[in-house]
Amino acid sequence: MKRDVYLEDKPLEEALQGYMAHLNETGALEPGPAESIPTEDAVGRVTAVPIYARNSSPHYHASAMDGVAVMAADTFGASEAEPKELKLGDRVQVVDTGDPLPGECDAVIMIEDVHFTGEEIFEITAAAVPWQHVRVIGEDIVATEMILPANHLLRPVDIGGVLAGGIPDIKVHPRPKVALLPTGTELVQPGEDLKPGDIVEYNTRVLGSMLAGWGAEPVRWKITEDNYETLKERLLQALHESDIVIMNAGSSAGREDFTAELIRELGTVLTHGVAIKPGKPVVLGEVRGKPVIGIPGYPVSAVLAADLFLKPLVFRKLACSLPEPQKVSVAVSRKIVSSMGTEEFVRIKMGQVGDKIVATPISRGAGVIMSMVRADGMLRIPRLSEGYNAGDNVEVELLRPLVEVRETTVAIGSHDIALDVLANFLRKNHPEATLSSAHVGSLGGLTALKRQEAHLAGTHLLDEETGEYNISYIERLLKGRPIVLINLVHRQQGLIVAKGNPKNIKGVEDLVREDIGYINRQRGAGTRILLDFKLKEKNIDPGTIQGYEREDYTHMSVAAAVASGSADAAMGILAAARALDLDFIPVVEERYDLCIPGEFYDTPYIQRLLEVMQMPEFRQEVESLGGYDLRDCGKVVWRKD
Repeated sequence: MKRDVYLEDKPLEEALQGYMAHLNETGALEPGPAESIPTEDAVGRVTAVPIYARNSSPHYHASAMDGVAVMAADTFGASEAEPKELKLGDRVQVVDTGDPLPGECDAVIMIEDVHFTGEEIFEITAAAVPWQHVRVIGEDIVATEMILPANHLLRPVDIGGVLAGGIPDIKVHPRPKVALLPTGTELVQPGEDLKPGDIVEYNTRVLGSMLAGWGAEPVRWKITEDNYETLKERLLQALHESDIVIMNAGSSAGREDFTAELIRELGTVLTHGVAIKPGKPVVLGEVRGKPVIGIPGYPVSAVLAADLFLKPLVFRKLACSLPEPQKVSVAVSRKIVSSMGTEEFVRIKMGQVGDKIVATPISRGAGVIMSMVRADGMLRIPRLSEGYNAGDNVEVELLRPLVEVRETTVAIGSHDIALDVLANFLRKNHPEATLSSAHVGSLGGLTALKRQEAHLAGTHLLDEETGEYNISYIERLLKGRPIVLINLVHRQQGLIVAKGNPKNIKGVEDLVREDIGYINRQRGAGTRILLDFKLKEKNIDPGTIQGYEREDYTHMSVAAAVASGSADAAMGILAAARALDLDFIPVVEERYDLCIPGEFYDTPYIQRLLEVMQMPEFRQEVESLGGYDLRDCGKVVWRKD
């Protein structure tokens, strides 16, 4: 078999419009035959035909109040000055709300306006007008009138209207059946023991949840190994049983990427490669009159490709219009560079800081599923743009409710695991609130405060001359700003090494050995500044350390590098070493503080955190991680007004 490795670079709009036009011509997007279902089960379904009332609602003249039903003519002349006396009988009867109106009556007097002077005799002080406090036949729904049109997405209130009109069953468009075919010899099911090279197959679970939310019926198939004939057999079977087929992975141009060639053999490939990032290798095809889409295997690419290309198909099959995403204007916190010619989708964290919503980009890797978990919004960078500068105002699509974004405490700065614990307890005590933590290092955090992009910054910057933490840096970088410095923890910093310390590393002086590979923290990180200080103390040239220029952004990520064997040592906190069952060589106890601009200190963004810091449960959980002392947690260690 000759393998096609050609990838296009088609603009998104052109690829999507061309694909939809082709599918329209083939009739692939027409809804399937209508199906009849119980009305009470129809929320979220789409009407296939207009719904007409079988009966009126109400279907009888009904009392709208508790009171007395009367003939209005019998009440004329009643007034405060001359009350009128009435006696219960055929033309005067006591009724409750919802009761049928007696045949000879045409009005209801509220019970509050009736004064009984005897067991069957009462007075009224105002005349009734015909049909007052009466729900007449058809007041709500008239028999034969249309309750709902075709192609209407049914809401809970619609169910009430349809049932009130006497319709127990309704015809709806069938849910499009979407086959999800996970492909790849390397895939294993969740929960299986993992060996090097295995990848947990969770993409179809994510895509299936998305499809269910859109109103489709996902059908997840078992994993298919990278074998052309086996894939062909599965695809043909899926086409027979489904309306749309999604082949996950195998859409690029590697040795075992068969999707494009397979679709081309059996049908038509409209596009192979779209000018988007991530998600470029998407395959848009049609086989036997049905859409077949090859979606990349990287999770971020898979979700984005599904949202851009699969979602429109599902809504068209349901005869619904695509919902408009909610958007909001934000200020970009840092420069974002993008390649010309490619439309890029950047996931961002957001929070209200002062009078603006600040957006900070998070990992742009196509394989980082946690970037989607943490994202509050999506920034689209046009393909003819090179990106945005810090401070630019841009429009983003919300992935989380705006009210939650506005209640987010934005922390930018040094990483510490205690911040994650703080965020969890904040959410437990204040479900409306969130702590968003972006890890850019201590200096980066103070710079973010200077640009008014955060409510606080985690910092642990050691002054080599004084031995004091943070204050000299704050006075230099945030000169003239009111600042409150709150301690979060005292923590153990040291060298994280493999279990059992097989390289027999004793201190920073061993990092220069030829058999030691190191992984560093990024420039501006307090941990890197600490390492540089210790190297300077021992007169060690950083350039002699293998891996000194290799950088990562959190204590857990450098610990993971040691655990994986890609590095022999890293400077980090004891809690990170313990979390991954690694050994730890103590170097120093340091103070980790939260730097808070004075204008935010008394706001809920900060006061809620201070409340959590005093909780015994929070303190116990942090201390259980190892290497933490909370003797000053929540205390003001320095203040400048």
